[in-house]
Amino acid sequence: MYLAPMRMGGLEEPILDENYIYEPKLDGQRLLLSMEHGHVRLFSGHGFDLTSQYPELHFVPVADGEDVVLDGVIAAIDPDTGKMNPDLLAKRYRMRKRMDIREASIKCPVHYFVFDILRYKGEDIREWPLERRKRLLNEALAGNLHYSLMPYLDGDSAALFEALGRSTLEGIVAKDKRSAYRSGRSRSWLGIRNYRYLNVRITAYRKNQFGWLVQHGEEWRGIVADSVPAAYRQAFYGVAKVLATGEDKDFVYVKPVIEAVLRYAKRRPDGAPADPEFVRFAV
Repeated sequence: MYLAPMRMGGLEEPILDENYIYEPKLDGQRLLLSMEHGHVRLFSGHGFDLTSQYPELHFVPVADGEDVVLDGVIAAIDPDTGKMNPDLLAKRYRMRKRMDIREASIKCPVHYFVFDILRYKGEDIREWPLERRKRLLNEALAGNLHYSLMPYLDGDSAALFEALGRSTLEGIVAKDKRSAYRSGRSRSWLGIRNYRYLNVRITAYRKNQFGWLVQHGEEWRGIVADSVPAAYRQAFYGVAKVLATGEDKDFVYVKPVIEAVLRYAKRRPDGAPADPEFVRFAV
């Protein structure tokens, strides 16, 4: 049984409210699990059937094997580092051969972090407030090698936001304890991203489509494009010709005198920023 998931709205600043709980935002994949009469089915957040993709999740540690629908996030843990690795998860998702999937389920299993329960013992409980659903989930689901309850903090979380700035988490999700589970986007769940900021220098621009080649010291370089507003693009092109030092078939190179501020919430496994966004020119 597929039930369309509840989705979070966005929020730039932390919210501190005793009516909210706070969960870590993991770098994983949304997954809904349905078990009816012992038959397990797995669905992506968009309703694609992933049952055969993750056989390690077919044993569901629910008391008495009761019918249930769960909501949560799966993540792949790198066996060498013990850290979540989105590239490994993407590789698992793309596998199609049954033997490859079976081998990967043993050598590189996913882990399901469950944060909500939508049906139990045949009853639709989405109208229950989140706080009550959490209590039931805690009673109904036992952890095992592949399943865990999503950890959360209850109430005033000033210390959590302070710790978030020092962590490698992508962000946190603030959820109203009083809220029912509503399919679609809701302001009762708010994603708060843990942005980090990076100063880079623009070293070139693309010829055939917009994009800046940017560099941060000797550590990292990449392309910034879609996140740059039109006004900033125009301002750059107003001085680009004066700064040009050479070109090849793809780029026009410029003196690296223009500095920009980028922000990002995720890192790649090699530590490089993932999908950085332009914020402003550095003064």
